Amino acid sequence: MTTLLLTLLLALAQALAPGARPLPPPLVVTRWWDPPPTPYAAGHRGVDLAAPVGAELRAVGPGRVHHAGPVAGRGVLSLTLPGGLRTTYEPVRPLVAEGEEVATGQVVAVLTEGTHCSAPCLHWGLLSGTTYLNPLTLLPRPTPRLLPLTPAAD
Repeated sequence: MTTLLLTLLLALAQALAPGARPLPPPLVVTRWWDPPPTPYAAGHRGVDLAAPVGAELRAVGPGRVHHAGPVAGRGVLSLTLPGGLRTTYEPVRPLVAEGEEVATGQVVAVLTEGTHCSAPCLHWGLLSGTTYLNPLTLLPRPTPRLLPLTPAAD
């Protein structure tokens, strides 16, 4: 019974989670999420993903464009996802407008040059209200596979 319940919970979580990556695989994390101990302390409120300038960025889930435009001199795109989560992409040139609905996997922006990383990168963030979360939790989970305890006979 416990196994069935855990399997159903895992399937439900997969169904509710957004299903696309912001960039094609493989994703290369150049700087990991490092939440600050307090809201105003230093930290890294997202992850940096290596990508070339001009890379097409995709919506990780269905939602609505919350913001598309400059913030502090950088192009920023912010999408509100189901459940109130908000994901952010920068530095970008948005290809969508505020209020527009987007679909999972839709190309929503193009990566531009920025000063956040030493090499071109996407800074990808996730918020729930005013709390920053690890955006890597939005990525599809791999399917577990069980291997035999002994090698197969030829």
